[in-house]
Amino acid sequence: MLKRVINMKNKFITGVICSAVALIGLNQSVAIAQRNINQEVEKYRPTFHFTPKAHWMNDPNGMVYYNGTYHLFFQYHPGGTTWGPMHWGHAVSNDLFNWQEKPIALYPDSLGAIFSGSAVIDKDNTAGFGKNAMVAIFTHHNQRIEDAKTGLHQYQSIAYSNDEGNTWTKYKGNPVLPNPGITDFRDPKVMWFEQGKKWIMTLATKDRITFYSSPNLKQWTKESDFGATQGAHGGVWECPDLFTLTVNGKKVWVLLVSINPGGPNGGSATQYFTGSFNGHEFVADSKEEKWIDYGTDNYAGVTWSNTGDRRIFLGWMNNWLYANQVPTVAWRGATTVPRELSLSDQDGRLIISSLPVKELSAISEKPLTLVLGKGSDETRKTAKIPSGKPFELTLETKDLSSFSISLRSSSADKVSFGYDQAHKRFFIDRRNAGDVSFSKEFPAVHYGPRMSKANTVSMKVLIDAASIEVFADNGTCVLTDVFFSKKPINSLEILTNKGQGLKMLKYLPLKRIK
Repeated sequence: MLKRVINMKNKFITGVICSAVALIGLNQSVAIAQRNINQEVEKYRPTFHFTPKAHWMNDPNGMVYYNGTYHLFFQYHPGGTTWGPMHWGHAVSNDLFNWQEKPIALYPDSLGAIFSGSAVIDKDNTAGFGKNAMVAIFTHHNQRIEDAKTGLHQYQSIAYSNDEGNTWTKYKGNPVLPNPGITDFRDPKVMWFEQGKKWIMTLATKDRITFYSSPNLKQWTKESDFGATQGAHGGVWECPDLFTLTVNGKKVWVLLVSINPGGPNGGSATQYFTGSFNGHEFVADSKEEKWIDYGTDNYAGVTWSNTGDRRIFLGWMNNWLYANQVPTVAWRGATTVPRELSLSDQDGRLIISSLPVKELSAISEKPLTLVLGKGSDETRKTAKIPSGKPFELTLETKDLSSFSISLRSSSADKVSFGYDQAHKRFFIDRRNAGDVSFSKEFPAVHYGPRMSKANTVSMKVLIDAASIEVFADNGTCVLTDVFFSKKPINSLEILTNKGQGLKMLKYLPLKRIK
């Protein structure tokens, strides 16, 4: 009897242990499955570019630097992953790469949704909101008025913060600039014009830019228009910016204007003009069309306010041709890498040079030596790289011969970039870069002209989970494209002309921030 009881007890204990083991195994399987799901959902999540934790973002807005902190506001739809009623999202960083997402800054109200705009530090309290108040100037977009088809649905308003952007109060006298009868009347970028002791608003007004001035951010006077007969006009003008850069000891005014559609490689893009501004009107020094980026995924970019001599630019890394269809899951939209702008003189042509900000070095790891193996012949070489790791490539050619480098994955996807000497242009080819099914406009080769007269080609190339940014010839030609490889990039293939090739190729891994 006792023996039977002991056997029964042992069987019970064994059953409990087996059940526990089975439960542990089930939990592990569930955890693994969940991790695989999360990896699939997040596989295109940038690792060193800003993107919201969830939902939709587009234009960078209200970019201002204050007390050691970079503030990034952005067009945000918290109700989904496609464009919708616009809010101002908010993120902050001390180094331009490690971003902390904050609560939504500005919500829609009875005057409308919160479209694009800018922010300034009112150090002299011109508006009466307090010394060093952070003041946001933005477009209210009223859907009810738009539905009435009066064309008066966009107007400019302001809000202010006395706690460095954590909480906001909208001005009771909004709008501060009513619509004068222009359907597209939006995206105010405001700066302090010291010579005239006044604020200047650079505003997109359908097919041109209109300048307004104000002593206090509340009452605005029209100064002038620019651009009706200059620049590219394939679409509506948007998201302007006005600032100065120095070249050869001379201060030159620069005007950025985004346009959609009408970009050099299709869809949306950002053009720029150089010239003079006297506080009343802007005069361009050339009628040449110039673009800040020749790729298809750098739009609505503007620069930070209050950064002193530095001019730091940030764009939306997407294109309205397919922005609502790109195959991300939890979110849609990211920003470009922050870029420092400068001006260079290329045989009498003033060209903006754009390079990643120096803060990028803080997320760089030790360079790795690439072991280049021979491909099918002496003009083709291959190299393995860490799978899925973000990285920077720097290179210089021996001469001006053509070359291409393909970034490949185990699923045979590839995105290629390089230089075509016959046509003196740079390119990115994403026709076979993975998932291209979501838009017939997406699979294409994009080209940018060579500006430099140097006898060799140099490049800095940044690769993240789903983006490539090419800075050629010290940033005088830039191409930014997104791509969606089905498997992570894990190898390079280099194709050069026989007997020619690269003088230098350096692979620099970058830290995963997210």
